[in-house]
Order: sequence, then C-alpha cells, then structure tokens
Amino acid sequence: MSMAGQVRTAMTKVFVTGLKVQAQIGVYRHEIGRVQPLVIDVELEVPTAGADRLAETLNYETIMVAARDIAGAGHIDLVETFAQRLAQACLADDRVTKARVRVEKPLALAPDAVAAGGGDHSRPRITPLRLRSAGGAT
Repeated sequence: MSMAGQVRTAMTKVFVTGLKVQAQIGVYRHEIGRVQPLVIDVELEVPTAGADRLAETLNYETIMVAARDIAGAGHIDLVETFAQRLAQACLADDRVTKARVRVEKPLALAPDAVAAGGGDHSRPRITPLRLRSAGGAT
C-alpha cells in the first residue's frame, strides 16, 4: 500500500501518574460505606499540531477533575468500573484518540502485599463506520 496522498499526524502521549483520589469502592462488606484511597495512572494519545499554548492542548487538570467527579458520584463496586468510566470521560475530549487508565487500591491486600490490587483499562476512540447504499453512495 502506497503512503502517497496519506496525511500522517504526529501523536503525543499525555500522562498523569500517581494521582491520589479517595473513593467509596469495593464489593466486600467492610468496604461498603467506607472511603479508601485509589492511585490512578492515565495515558492519553492526542494529535500534535504544533500546539504551543495551553488552550491548544489537553490540560492535565481535566484528568484530575474527571477522576474526582467519578469518585464523588457515589459507591463503585470494582476498580475496573472506575477505570472504564475515567477512560470514557477522557475520550469525551474529541482530541483524545486512545485512553489507558490504571487504578490501584493500595489497601486491597494490606497488610499481606506491598503492591496494590487494581485494574487496567485501555480503550481506543471508536469511529462509526459509514454504510454504503447499494448504489455505492454514502
């Protein structure tokens, strides 16, 4: 396949690591009605078009606000659900082409594990396909 006539867009990975959020999360009886810490890593792919000002690019604070909003919306059973919701919130920005969200519950296995339990969710932007009619028109 020839590359002639194709436009290549440079992509940038925007990331936030170690974001700490307090959330009501978990399925066990001792977790219901209790706030516990989450540690969140987010990686987003966005096209780069010579952006040189904050207004032209993705502001990291929007990721933090979205994570806090999800945590503040009420109890969530699974970290995987939290990760999916945050990925969806990030993809609401049309510039984001892919979102990867990792959520850890540091106290999930305490005191028996140094590492945390958690979930990792990756989601590309899905572009709807345009169907062709029998005559070939779109």
